[in-house]
Amino acid sequence: MNTFKKKIILQYGSNQSNTGKSEVQISLLSYQINYLKNHFLVHKKDFASKRGLLNMVSKRRKLLNYLKKTSISRYNNIVKQLQLRH
Repeated sequence: MNTFKKKIILQYGSNQSNTGKSEVQISLLSYQINYLKNHFLVHKKDFASKRGLLNMVSKRRKLLNYLKKTSISRYNNIVKQLQLRH
């Protein structure tokens, strides 16, 4: 497993094996989305990856909506930490 992923899991989950927590999944998706944004600066015509990016953004949006419905304080905390809303 990538060292960045381990750090993210430890930061947002209670331990390293707690990868199912919504905050962990949202932060991992955000990390991958940011990586792909930089990838597209170099590879402008990589349409297969763009489709994957759109799927990741959609999945993150669904997870954020779920978290907003279940626990507004956890939602506000993760949005502030990841700087998703300005």
